[in-house]
Amino acid sequence: MSDYKKRIADSILKEKLLGKGAVLIEGPKWCGKTTTAEQVSQSVLYMADPRSLKRNIMLADSNPEILLEGETPRLIDEWQLAPKLWDAARFEVDHRKKFGQFIFTGSSTPADLSEMTHTGTGRFSWLKMRTMSLLESGESTGEVSLQQLFDGIDSIQGKSSLSLGDIAYLVCRGGWPIATYLNGKLALNLARDYCDSVIYSDISRVDNVRHDPEKVKRILRSYSRNQGSQIGEDTIARDIGINDVESLNRVTVHSYIEALKKIFVVEDLPAWNPNLRSKTAIRTSDTRFFTDSSIAAASLGFGPGDLMNDLKTFGFMFETMAIRDLRVYADGLDGSVYHYRDKNGLECDAVIHLRNGKYGLIEIKLGGDKLIEEGSKSLLKLSSMIDIDKMESPSFLMVLTAYGDIAYKRADGVFVVPIGALGL
Repeated sequence: MSDYKKRIADSILKEKLLGKGAVLIEGPKWCGKTTTAEQVSQSVLYMADPRSLKRNIMLADSNPEILLEGETPRLIDEWQLAPKLWDAARFEVDHRKKFGQFIFTGSSTPADLSEMTHTGTGRFSWLKMRTMSLLESGESTGEVSLQQLFDGIDSIQGKSSLSLGDIAYLVCRGGWPIATYLNGKLALNLARDYCDSVIYSDISRVDNVRHDPEKVKRILRSYSRNQGSQIGEDTIARDIGINDVESLNRVTVHSYIEALKKIFVVEDLPAWNPNLRSKTAIRTSDTRFFTDSSIAAASLGFGPGDLMNDLKTFGFMFETMAIRDLRVYADGLDGSVYHYRDKNGLECDAVIHLRNGKYGLIEIKLGGDKLIEEGSKSLLKLSSMIDIDKMESPSFLMVLTAYGDIAYKRADGVFVVPIGALGL
């Protein structure tokens, strides 16, 4: 495991350090934040090191500047264990008057925000890290470039060697960096271990409130059953009552979901609100997603074989994996990912919208002629509704599939791309 697999976040981090005094890298536990930061840091403080944890917390309270001494960029790993370091770093950035001084990494937000008196605006830049995309883990060839699609390329070439069974395995394995060095059951076990860590430990540390492990399990299972939908917390509470022995009320569900967001287990997808020719009412609820598809699989106790026997559930979990990859690629393009749905049920699974105003519309399907045809019709219908006098036409329309050996452009202009060929 000595070979470092390059991440899209590598170049983003380097760029941010050139223009800010400090960078905060946030993301789920085990996604590779520390390892990525170590590639550019010149000195490191591991706050969670049990040999020095008590001493570090004491120093952070009394003399935080001591912990910030060292060659720069200085990495402060798991900074949320000592929130007072935030203001101390902001002070040092102001007085040193230099960029690239500190890298903070955190797998949760601090339990007590009262110890922070400054937002960090102007001194800190934020970087969200996620688990590995298939391009980063080496499963995608990356021959179909999203950047080139935004640049207006008219034809594409790309091949994928991933079968539907391979995709089922990757959905359950997830993009955890350590798992990409393992095979079979050893790799699959990592997501289960992650869920156990969330259930029995991590979720209670984020806000110093004890969360009942059984309730955490129920909420994770409900989220898994409803991923890719816009259901509200009341619906999740009812779903738990139907599918589990004990029901939960909406207030409890809300508090647990907020805790899961703080440790980056769930990351819902915001709604996209384009300018349309008609006055169609657009649904504004966020779409429910985990940060990694393997969390959903592990929460339900599913393995690759289970997904192959339940293609409907497989489709939802594949969508979660695809959204993760698209988010990683969008970060590299200085963009964000959204979801579209209107009152008539017209939907677009993913909209990548760049800061320069360009955007692409994407439908996510397992594959097969029928589903590809459905996805293409939906994309063309939405594209025809957009008021191009008020915003640009979409840069591209794409059906992103789980399987299929080649990428191609249909006669109607829609690109069909297997996820094993997609890249930045």
